[in-house]
Amino acid sequence: MASNWSLCGVCDNRQMKKSSVVWCSECDEGLCGDCKKHHSISIGTKNHETVSIAEYKKLPTEVLQIAQVCKQHNEKYELFCRKHHSPCCKKCVKSHNDCKGLTDIDELIKNVKTSNAFYEIEQTLLEVAENVKRLSANRKENLNSLKDKKREIEAEIKQARTKINHHLDKLQDDLIKELMTVEQKESSKIEKLLTTLKKKEKEISEVQENIASIKQHASELQTFLTMKDIEKDIAVEEKFIQSLTTRDTSNQVNISCQINKSLLQITCTANVQKFGEIIVSSDPCDFTIQKRKNRQAQIMVALPTRNIDDLTLTLQKRINTDFSLVRGCSLLPGGRMAYQITYCIDLENLLH
Repeated sequence: MASNWSLCGVCDNRQMKKSSVVWCSECDEGLCGDCKKHHSISIGTKNHETVSIAEYKKLPTEVLQIAQVCKQHNEKYELFCRKHHSPCCKKCVKSHNDCKGLTDIDELIKNVKTSNAFYEIEQTLLEVAENVKRLSANRKENLNSLKDKKREIEAEIKQARTKINHHLDKLQDDLIKELMTVEQKESSKIEKLLTTLKKKEKEISEVQENIASIKQHASELQTFLTMKDIEKDIAVEEKFIQSLTTRDTSNQVNISCQINKSLLQITCTANVQKFGEIIVSSDPCDFTIQKRKNRQAQIMVALPTRNIDDLTLTLQKRINTDFSLVRGCSLLPGGRMAYQITYCIDLENLLH
């Protein structure tokens, strides 16, 4: 492959610098406008196909790097070794003496672009491209389904959390209501007792005032006789106070709360460490590769051409006959043969 795309190869050999406008793959060089004209009418090159430099540069790099002549001997390829899958020039043939698959390379490449093998490659590439596109669509669909499923799971998690919150809120409200009821009940008992004690306190206060008045203004006899009644009243009050200390109403009331252990397990034990678990499951791929029916795989780029010099004859059958009488032969299906035989009849002897 020529390394300088921009210069005309013919002019460059003549120490002239001209820009090339077309590329000839068979000559493996670029041509300027003038050389292109001579190239198109010359007997040796007029059948060569040329392409513009701009279009030729668009070929894949691996194609552009393919040498048009033998790199070792710098001679044109003339044969193709099917055993080594390698093009050969005349000098390369020496290293392929034992190879039976040498074929004229011109026969192989003739009409290769319109051959069934090339068409098969094109169709296979279309098939592969279509399968890649379908598989890509299949994976994108799976990607979208994952996103949709993620949103569904998020909604499910939030819904579960909302239900749990509502349930806990109800349990909390019920417990607070119970707390208020208990507190009010016990407070009411104490307040009722306080009311009674306040009444007794007032009564005792009145007695104390009476005693002070008696002590100051009553006579000794009045005081003595009144003391007996006062003693009876004091005994009654003492007995009342004594009875209060033995009743439940004077007990020290405390209230406390014991949280349900099942609820405490959510945060206080190792039993509940996760709200839930994300499970990944997979099903076998439902994508099927589409293949064209009755497609025949071809290894060679073009169908190999058999050289008559490589043919070997093998004796299959020997037939003993008088070939002087045989005037023709035809081969029939199944290995059968038909012969055309000519007979000469002596009419004179036949008439006698």
